[in-house]
Amino acid sequence: MSKNILSMKNITKTFPGVKALDNVNLEVEKGQIHALVGENGAGKSTLMNVLSGVYPFGSYEGDILFNNKICKFKNIKDSEHTGIAIIHQELALSPFMTIAENIFLGNERQTFGIINWHETNDKAKQLMEQIGLNLSHNTLVKDIGVGHQQLTEIAKALVKDCQLLILDEPTAALNDEDSKNLLKLLVDLNKNRGITCIIISHKLHELTDISHKITVLRDGMTVQTLVKGKDSISEDAIIKSMVGRDIVDRFPKRTPKIGNVGFEVRNWTVYHPLDDDRKVVDNVSINVRKGEIVGISGLMGAGRTEFAMSVFGHAYGKKISGTIIKDGKEQAFHDVGDAIHGGLAYLTEDRKNAGLIMMNDIKTNITLSGLEKISKWNVLDSSKEIIVATEYREKLNVKSSGILQKVDNLSGGNQQKVCIAKWLFSDPDVLLLDEPTRGIDVGAKYEIYTIINKLAEEGKCVLFISSELPEILGICDRIYVMNEGRIVGEMMQDEATPEKIMTCIIQSATGRKN
Repeated sequence: MSKNILSMKNITKTFPGVKALDNVNLEVEKGQIHALVGENGAGKSTLMNVLSGVYPFGSYEGDILFNNKICKFKNIKDSEHTGIAIIHQELALSPFMTIAENIFLGNERQTFGIINWHETNDKAKQLMEQIGLNLSHNTLVKDIGVGHQQLTEIAKALVKDCQLLILDEPTAALNDEDSKNLLKLLVDLNKNRGITCIIISHKLHELTDISHKITVLRDGMTVQTLVKGKDSISEDAIIKSMVGRDIVDRFPKRTPKIGNVGFEVRNWTVYHPLDDDRKVVDNVSINVRKGEIVGISGLMGAGRTEFAMSVFGHAYGKKISGTIIKDGKEQAFHDVGDAIHGGLAYLTEDRKNAGLIMMNDIKTNITLSGLEKISKWNVLDSSKEIIVATEYREKLNVKSSGILQKVDNLSGGNQQKVCIAKWLFSDPDVLLLDEPTRGIDVGAKYEIYTIINKLAEEGKCVLFISSELPEILGICDRIYVMNEGRIVGEMMQDEATPEKIMTCIIQSATGRKN
């Protein structure tokens, strides 16, 4: 009898103009944590969508064997009934329902069609205690952080008695502490409950710590499977297998040419949009010189995104006060339109919900921020739009079948490039980049770092927000540290270390001086 709980044999999946999977084979042993890695567009999420029934039987070629039985899933329900649960990168929770309600959503505890709330709440509390979700079961999902939402999704999967748990980029939006806690939980579930896991992640150091095997996909094909204790599973070896070449340096070299201050924010204060008494940005002052990449580091909830969005035409917050100075002149950006026309661009951390129109094509998304440039008398010039979109698609190396391909069908890295292209077309002087490499692979990250460096070389002011300390230290010339809505530290790149950044955060939280 095979030790494999799962065998995917010769899986081929084609989208219009693109072969996403080409005879992919995957063997997952029962009771193990199996990692799936590859560049964006390698086919990882597509393969898991085939496995979980998102892409139903008949829409792909090949065979799926689960517990040695051939499976022909028509939808997600079919795979769940078999014992397979998938947690997507975009969490499928209802924000205005409680944690307990979400845990049993679609799997309600009921008698004669009537929900048994006593059983629902009791079982939810038991599950929450088991996985370390230390909150009230009646808390609304909209009021909890991303880390707790991930735990809620895991509880939801455990209710379904899953044997195989699939997690797609589970730590992409988490800080280091939440990531460690989640990975520890996965290891505990694997050891103590015998749950087999497939985990997709671009954070290779996490995978090398917890995985028994690592399968590498490249260009929709299986490259190799590395076995812990037998093969080298160093980050460098995995990266070489992923991209087909050595990446000697994760961050492209750059010699900064820094000029005068081009962008400055003074005494910036912002209150929560739903709570007038809750201050989320507290008297923040920063400056960025022309040609300089300035980082903002901090833990999740520090107020970095709220700060950037509020500066970008009051896109977030209430009772906003403070001064914006650009090129030595005070500016008043009352809305997003004002900010764009004033030379600002904001690359959101949430490209799918706020950065792109997913159902539209590449062409439409790229030109969205500068329609007046390709219009006359408010009439869009289609020929100009095609020329512009083609130029930026080629300039940023967006891998696609063409400018008419829907953005929804692109990999995460290529979606991010379309997002960047959209803002480059607006020709900004100041770029506010919020988690610009979240959820994308090392190869695509390098390309985006190269684009950012080029923008700095052109004399642009770049404000770079990231939760990844190595990234902040690797690309920024100067770093601000933010915590609880305040700037609690500032340091140059050559003096910055992870320890110094964390010391700023800890000392500010305990009320001591930096």
